[in-house]
Amino acid sequence: MFKGTTILSVRSGGHVVVAGDGQVSLGNTVMKASARKVRRLVDGSVIVGFAGSTADAMTLYEKLEGKLKEYNNNLTRAAVELAKDWRSDKYLRRLEAMLVAADRDQTFVLSGTGDVLQPDEGIVAIGSGAGYALAAARALKRSTELGPREICQQAMGIAAEICVFTNDQLTIEELR
Repeated sequence: MFKGTTILSVRSGGHVVVAGDGQVSLGNTVMKASARKVRRLVDGSVIVGFAGSTADAMTLYEKLEGKLKEYNNNLTRAAVELAKDWRSDKYLRRLEAMLVAADRDQTFVLSGTGDVLQPDEGIVAIGSGAGYALAAARALKRSTELGPREICQQAMGIAAEICVFTNDQLTIEELR
């Protein structure tokens, strides 16, 4: 099974950044170093990042984008409806992935168990290196004047130094 992803989102004021590393591993082998795991949906007003199976993530991206269109780009409503479908639908229930979704106002973590979680302190991380990236980002936000982009870059760099399934080939998207 493929593994290896770290997605980090940092929010400060009206500015949100979502960063993802590029590593895809199969067992102990790096299969790809420059995968793009963070992208924009709809008209670019929502940023999503995934951890888990790529095919499953693509399915979830499509489903979330459909929900966003159905609910007039209301991320809260779209996230809740996707989580309900994901948990109850026989096919979707088998998908192995997690999503981070952010717009200008809020950030959510979505899972197949029906979770729609908003992070404390405006920081959330998912994937193999999530614990490292989250700890580094929280420390940087509390002890520096760095902005969200710089916090993401430095925290993801720290995660890449520690987690063998995380690299420093970052994709970064931001909304102001």
